[in-house]
This record gives sequence, structure tokens and C-alpha cells, in this order.
Amino acid sequence: MKAIVWTNYGSPNVLQLKEVEKPTPKDNEVRIKIHAATVTAGDCEMRSLKFPLWLRLPIQIYAGLSKPTRINIIGQELAGEVDAVGKDVRNFKVGDPVFGTTGFSKGTYAEYVCLPDEPGEMDGVLAIKPANMRFDEAAAVPTGGLEALHFLRKGNIQPGYKVLINGAGGSIGTYGVQLAKHFGAEVTAVDSTTKLEMLHSIGADHTIDYTQADFTKNGQTYDLIFDVVGKSPYSRSIKSLKQNGVYLIANPQLSKMVRGKWTSTSSSKKVVLETTVQKIEDLIFLRELIEAGKIKTVIDRHYPLEQTADAHRYVETGQKKGNVIITIAHT
Repeated sequence: MKAIVWTNYGSPNVLQLKEVEKPTPKDNEVRIKIHAATVTAGDCEMRSLKFPLWLRLPIQIYAGLSKPTRINIIGQELAGEVDAVGKDVRNFKVGDPVFGTTGFSKGTYAEYVCLPDEPGEMDGVLAIKPANMRFDEAAAVPTGGLEALHFLRKGNIQPGYKVLINGAGGSIGTYGVQLAKHFGAEVTAVDSTTKLEMLHSIGADHTIDYTQADFTKNGQTYDLIFDVVGKSPYSRSIKSLKQNGVYLIANPQLSKMVRGKWTSTSSSKKVVLETTVQKIEDLIFLRELIEAGKIKTVIDRHYPLEQTADAHRYVETGQKKGNVIITIAHT
């Protein structure tokens, strides 16, 4: 089968199109014929090892110290059809349209991947695809949707809450805007100039162009501030919270992790910074919202599998609106 092989840590040039062996499902696995995958900022960080030192070393220990050896194919989101099943599989059958993530095993930049029928905590999640979504639209839902849902729930979002989402124009942010509106919040979305029209179109009540204004200096206060990109100024963000407000940080620096613990124990305000545990029931919840017409996927660009390196280059510009999709054509 064709796959994009991760040959080294570094630039997008380390992603090479190669022929590799088609996987065979174990007794408890399904094999998925992948129709669409995604390129996320996290995939780019993984490829290049652009992490803080405290996080980089554990990833190298897991993936390979000098170059990736344990993981040869990256990519974490997918949508496709079940192509084969192991003898112990109970939840899926051949032909089922599915969407999900692969967890730390990665592997979606390929024509096929095998996943457990009942994944463990670190194995990702898999469910039947929303009936009203194409494969490319469904592939983008799991990571961004589950991250946004996790953090908004951690903030105990309530109807009438004033919610600000910083970095709202990417994968997590676009689902965050729609989920916050579903939960009855008044949403302010912060991102660059070119993304504001799109953010209004998916339900944002207010938008702020961060190239022109600093949300922490406008005198407004919020029940929840959800910083998707981890770049909002810490002290001023805390001051922009209402009493008992919650600061949600999806991509925190080590300094914010330390300061967040102090803020949460010494004031009425709370800081939430943690890793999302992907749960099948949450993916099904998102599917139900999608089928009810409450959430849609924002797609910026499509790239064929052989142009995955180009997709990585585009994502690294920081200009993508919503999601970048890898389409996989089977011959």
C-alpha cells in the first residue's frame, strides 16, 4: 500500500511517499480503508519535534531517540470504511463507514490502518461516521471536536456564559465556537483578520482581530477564556476573568502550568491545563450533534496523499481556517 513514511525529525521534507506492507488485523482489530485524514498543528510539532524540552525528550523516548523508529507513519485522524475484521471483533463489520483517531499509534497517512475494536485509553477512538457528513468532513471531527468538548465541559459551561476563545480559527477553535453556542454561551472569537468572516458564519457573536487589538485590554470580562493556542498573556487573561471564572489552556507552557496551580489554589478563579482523554461516548455525542445539524466541519484545503509534505508546510504558516484534509484515492 502507499503511505507517507516519517523518515526523520525535521522539515516536511522528511515525509516521503513509499510502498509499505498492507497491515493485517489482529483478532481484536479492524482494518480501515482510509478515504480521508488530516494535518493538524500537533502532527507538525510531532514531525519536527518543536516541543518544549520537558516534553520533547519523552516523545523521543517513545518514538525514537535519534530518528523515529517506533512510529513510521504519523497522522492521527481518519474517516473510511471497515475493510476487514479480526475474529473477536464485535462492534464493527466489513463495509461500515467509520471515523476516529489512532491515539499514540498514529498511522493515518496511509491507504489502510488497523485499530482495536475496543480501544484502550491511549489507542484513540472509533465510531460509525455521521450519516450526513462526507468522509473528508468526518475525518476532521475527532481531535478538534473532542479537545473542545473536553475543555468546555471542564469549564462547566452554562447557558448565558460569556466565553472567549483565543485561536478560534483552527480545528479546535472552530468546533469550540460551535459547541459553546450549542451550550447557550455568548461567544467572542479571537484570531487573525482573514478568519473573522468565517468565525461569524459558524456562530461567533463577536470577533476580535488579534493583529489589531488585545482582548485583555478592552475592559471586558468573561466566565470562560479558552486559549486554544496557549499564547494569551497569563496575568492579563486572569484579570479578564469574572470572579469564579475559568481559564482553559489547551497548549500550556511550563511556566503557565506552575502559575496555574497557584492561581487555582489562591483565588476564586480556576486554571485548567491537562491532556484530553478521548472517549467513545464523547465521539458519539459529537456525532449526534452533527446529525442534528448543530456542528459542521470547516475545511480550508484538500491535498492528495502524495502532497502531504505540502500540506504540512501550509499548516505551519498558521493561516489555515479550520482544517486541512488529506484525501486518499484508492486505485
